This record gives sequence, C-alpha cells and structure tokens, in this order.
Amino acid sequence: MQIPALTAGALAGCLILLGGCGPFAPDKDQDRPAAARAFPRADRPVAPVVSTRWSSEEARDRVNEAQDIMNRAGIHSGMTVADIGAGEGYYTVRLAKRVGDSGRVLAEDIMPEVIEALSRRITREDWRNVSVKLGQPEDPKLPENSFDRIMMIHMYHEIAEPYAFLWNLSPALKANGELIVVDANRPTDQHGTPPRLLACELAAMGFRLEELIPKPTAGGYFARFKRIAARPAPSSIVPCTWRN
Repeated sequence: MQIPALTAGALAGCLILLGGCGPFAPDKDQDRPAAARAFPRADRPVAPVVSTRWSSEEARDRVNEAQDIMNRAGIHSGMTVADIGAGEGYYTVRLAKRVGDSGRVLAEDIMPEVIEALSRRITREDWRNVSVKLGQPEDPKLPENSFDRIMMIHMYHEIAEPYAFLWNLSPALKANGELIVVDANRPTDQHGTPPRLLACELAAMGFRLEELIPKPTAGGYFARFKRIAARPAPSSIVPCTWRN
C-alpha cells in the first residue's frame, strides 16, 4: 500500500508536535558553553566587552593607580601573579616589574586578537617573566596551586558564567593566596559590580571578603578575598538573586 505524501501544512503541524516531545525539545541551555551547563546561570545582566582598556595608561599612571592597587594587594618580589582579563597589559607589565626576575606573571584573556597583541607587546618590551594564555568565558585555564595573587581588574562584570568561572579558577590559588577584584560600584549592565553581589557570588565558591575599600583613583573599589572552604559540587550551588 502506498502511503500518501504529507501536505506542507500537515508536515508543519507534525514538526510543531515533535518540537515539544522528549529528545526533540530544544535545550534551554543551548546558548551556554557545554562546560558551563552543570552550573547555575547568573541571576543578573552581563556587560558586553566593549573595550580592551578601562582608561589610558598615561591617565592611570598620573593617579598612581597600579602602584596603589599593587601595594594594597601586597604584591612583592618573587610572587606569582595571574592577571585575568589582561587586555592591553597595563597591569601585566607593572606586575612584572614589581615581582622581578624571581617572580612570574601570567596574563590571560578570552579574545585571541587581544592575546596576540599582548604577546607582541611582551616580546617587544622584553618581559621575560611574563607568559600569556588564552582562556575561555567559563574557565580561565590556570594551572593548579600556582598563584599568590589572582587579579581581576575592571572585568568581573563581563564574566558571563561566574559560577563555572570561579569554580575553575579556585584551585589555581596557593593555600594562602588571595583573589583581588577592582570594579565600579554600579549595576553589572553598566560595567560595574555592586559589592554585595560580588561578595555573594564569591561566597558561593568558598571565598570570604577580607577587605573592601573605595578606590576612586582606580574607578571604583578594591576587594580582597581569601578561600576559606572547598569549592562546592556544581549541582549544590545556589545562585545569588539580584535585582538592580
């Protein structure tokens, strides 16, 4: 017996029905990296990356920004430091000078063209204690138990998957290492992170806020965190609720 051909209308109806059934249903997390889907979504907007720089290096040096932040973070000779969201390398090269030949700086960014440009700068300026690395939005790809300080300067609000990102970042800190965040005190969709939101998201990963001070010369505030607990199982993370 010959099966009659479906009309266009009937075929469309079948597809609509199939679309809502079991394995044919669209994945609600299909817009997220596969490696982040075990973690909850952030319950707040994410600012787009609009520039690789917060301000010009000359303007930042005029107010002694990097020196002040490095002093507050306790950066000294011989340390190993990660500069996350390194951009054009304003902090990278100043960290490299501070830690000296006996220290190391790893500069990380998620944009290949930024990493390529930064690599050229590091080579041109002959910073032999600096290496660069391409990370991912959900994973900075840092080696475990390697860093005395991890610096995130004016970039936290751009992290689209904070719980996956912080979960993957946590093992990279040494036992007494510290996580340093500098950001503006404004909503995330306005290129800042309210301190209470920052502290909540870090607390969900086992970090405790040790210090929070205004830093207008750095465009916001300085926050210092220590890891006081093991990172949780991804399925047990309760996302912070936030409404701007």
